[in-house]
Amino acid sequence: MKWAKAAPGVIPAWIADMDLPTAPAVVEALKRRAEGDLGYPTWLDSPGCGALAEVFAERMARRYSWSPDPGHVRTFSDINQALQVILHVATRPGDGVALHTPAYHPFLGTLEVMDRPLRPIRLVPDEGDSWRYELPELSGCRVLLLVNPQNPTGRVFTRQELEELAEHAERHDLLVIADEIHADLTYAPNQHIPFATILPERTVTLTSATKAFNLGGIRCSVAHIGSPAVRAALAAEPPFVYGSAHVFGVDATIAAWRDSDAWLEETLALLDRNRKTIAARLPEGVGYRVPQATYLAWLDYGRPGMAEVLEREAKVLLSDGAAFGPGGENHVRLNFSTTEPVLGEILDRLQRAR
Repeated sequence: MKWAKAAPGVIPAWIADMDLPTAPAVVEALKRRAEGDLGYPTWLDSPGCGALAEVFAERMARRYSWSPDPGHVRTFSDINQALQVILHVATRPGDGVALHTPAYHPFLGTLEVMDRPLRPIRLVPDEGDSWRYELPELSGCRVLLLVNPQNPTGRVFTRQELEELAEHAERHDLLVIADEIHADLTYAPNQHIPFATILPERTVTLTSATKAFNLGGIRCSVAHIGSPAVRAALAAEPPFVYGSAHVFGVDATIAAWRDSDAWLEETLALLDRNRKTIAARLPEGVGYRVPQATYLAWLDYGRPGMAEVLEREAKVLLSDGAAFGPGGENHVRLNFSTTEPVLGEILDRLQRAR
């Protein structure tokens, strides 16, 4: 999709896919499955897909000092489906959802279609090189949808900030849906803290190997349902009404999480260089705060409509910031998960289009 959408001669840097080879362990796992048993898996009736739930729990304990119960894991096709299912079973039309904005635009679309009114928590540039926010009044909200690390700004929330959000979630009786899909793409010295370690029984954690390991087409994600009420609501639904994970998605995710950390470290080193290269080579006057996580650069051109201008004049396809909701109007989002020569060409082209 990333390259197919771009016109001839245009370099795509929009949708969050990498221009990098797949981790060898994932490729080998898929080959073994394709050349072996494609029958019904042993975990067919398990909401957590058996070993996948265990591997998820092991990874969370090893990397983030969180020990989730594998028995509270369910699988979905992707984060968007998981969010929609949780909202469907745990909220009603008209229930407000608080979300830091600018925000991942499919989430904004979900809230609109499902009639869950957005309560924006505006992220604004701070005096340093990051972002700050002030919480609005949350009365009338039912959910805090926390994207951490944040997309599109790349912000990693601190423990103090997460504890403040937890206090407000308790005060207003909020369910917290924590999208932590970019956690493995956090740059030192920043540290990802799972929200479930702070407020476990109010939190549903959504994650996947798809972002950090470039597996967007695999269609496999994990939800850890810390909330007993949400677990009960899901248990009351027919077992296959939301579909089921498939053997390729499960095998690829297990191989990524269990056997591909060396590939991830090498990839993070490249992305770290790329995020710093952007800071050094952007056109003068373009605002950029080096992301603390993700492979997404949130660029402030100071006026709307620049994605169209840059596609036409620089031959670079970026994401239009207006799609990301309040605070995104003057921005574009640049995906820098590509090779250094391609990123160099992108930045050369941006320099020529003022």
